[in-house]
Formats: sequence, structure tokens, C-alpha cells
Amino acid sequence: MTDKHEQIYKAAKLLEGKGADRERIRSAIAELIEAVGENPEREGMRLTPERVARMYDELLAGYWTDPLELVNGAIFDVSYDEMVLVRDIEFYSLCEHHMLPFLGRAHVAYIPRGKVIGLSKIPRVVDLYARRFQVQERMTRQIADFISEVLNPHGVAVVLEAVHLCSVMRGVKKHDARMTTSAMHGAFRKNLATRQEFLDSISRGADPLRM
Repeated sequence: MTDKHEQIYKAAKLLEGKGADRERIRSAIAELIEAVGENPEREGMRLTPERVARMYDELLAGYWTDPLELVNGAIFDVSYDEMVLVRDIEFYSLCEHHMLPFLGRAHVAYIPRGKVIGLSKIPRVVDLYARRFQVQERMTRQIADFISEVLNPHGVAVVLEAVHLCSVMRGVKKHDARMTTSAMHGAFRKNLATRQEFLDSISRGADPLRM
């Protein structure tokens, strides 16, 4: 493994193993059903522990996604040094504080330094970090750091907008509250005009984020 590959794996922040322990999840969910006083053997709930265990394989897949397989060699030498922007990337994640979903859209931009990445890979990078127990602030930074590590561009900008069900279904119950986070590297941090171009581009024609 090359030093570059090691840095990419380090940026991916994976967990060991191949996936979640389904048997432990099944047992935990069965215990939860009984703990609230429900009947785990009734028709609607008999298979719930197994369903939930399979669901977490999907919802938390980012912990075990191989970043090199994700990129799959889709990095190309291109003479282009203007902003590349992929906007309105939908994502779904799980808040690590209450294990409830937060969902929204991501906007990711970079300024190439002789290399570009395949278009479909940027949404996959978003999912790499969304499909985990997360906080939005960290997820924003992780996406930016990964793009920086893979491409070494002149700059990277990431903005996430999300609705958090932990503040919609419970607690303050604010249905219209939205959270926005950003991470700026390189030219997007140093150059006000570059940053403003990015912010103008993601706001132009954008619909309000709705559930």
C-alpha cells in the first residue's frame, strides 16, 4: 500500500471488521421491545429484530466502505482550474446523540489542481460519511478533508443543510428549524471572491429545504 493510499484510509475513518454484529443487534432490539411492554411474539413484531439488524447494515455502511473501491480509479488528469460544483446531493444520516435521522442536502465544490474526480463519486463520498452515527458539523469537515486528501485541489468547499428529527419529533419540536454547516479549505477560505462565487451558486434557484 502506498503512502497516498494510507492517507486516504486514514481520512475515511473506518471501523474494523466487515459490518455490524447482527446477532447482538437482534438481541438488543428484542430486549427493547420487551422493555417498553410490547409483545415481541405478536405478528407485527416477530421479525422486527431481524429487520432492524439488516437495516443497520445499510444505514451504517459508511463505517466499512472501502474508500479505494469507492473512488475506483475515477481520478483523471484534466487541464481545468475553475470551480467544479455538485449541489443538492440528498443524504440521510443518524444523529449519534438520539439515534434519530437527520436528512438534507449537500453542496460540494473544489478547484482542481490538474486532477478531477468522476461525478458520481462525490455523492458516494457524502454517503461514506452520512451512513454512520454522526453529528452534522463533523460530517461536513470529513467530506471536505477526504476530497482534499484524494485530489489535492486548490480548494474545497462543503455546505450541508439538514432537518434533524431529534428536534422535530421530540424536545423543542421545531418543525421548520434547519441547520447549515460549512467547511472551507484553500482558495475558498483565503479568497473572498471564490467563496462568494460558491455561495451564490448554491443559493441560485435553490428551493427551501423541506421534509
